[in-house]
Amino acid sequence: MIGLYLPGTSLVHRTPTLLKLALLAVGMALLAAVQGAVSLGVAIAVLAVLYALARVPVRVAWRQVGPVLWLLVIAVPVQALFAGWPAAGLMAGRLIIAVALAALFTLTTTVTSVLSACETALRPFRRWVDPERIGLLIALMIRCVPLVTDIVREVAEARRARGQERSLVALAVPVVVRSLYAADAIGEALTARGFDD
Repeated sequence: MIGLYLPGTSLVHRTPTLLKLALLAVGMALLAAVQGAVSLGVAIAVLAVLYALARVPVRVAWRQVGPVLWLLVIAVPVQALFAGWPAAGLMAGRLIIAVALAALFTLTTTVTSVLSACETALRPFRRWVDPERIGLLIALMIRCVPLVTDIVREVAEARRARGQERSLVALAVPVVVRSLYAADAIGEALTARGFDD
């Protein structure tokens, strides 16, 4: 979500974060129940309307959904092998819509409002959990996803420049090492701020 927020004043942007989270959860549950091309088409139409309401440019939407297509290049034939092409197509459609829904949430919601909403939702459970600490964990998770994505992209570019595109070791080892260095730096920063337990 860091760097993904697209400022705006649309109805989707102005919708309270807790309501957006609840609607996202309902949407994902309904998506899991989708069966057949007609239901999938309706889900795609609803998704298109939501993106239009949020005034998200097509190129921005594509940047969010495009990377998952590489996963589908592998996943769809495997699914087709075990369950047939209709099931593989349904799985691919569900996955793309799920990613697009999650991306719409991140594009229209600031990290601050997500953390505030999570803390508000957890406040009734303060006796068992610390809402602020959970908020910090969520913030770290949100920050680390794009951080690791950037590390993988940079290492993949370096591997390509060295002519080792096919070497899994040339990708995995630097990604793990750089991720551990980043985690160590985050840990030191947290310790310096008193989160040492």
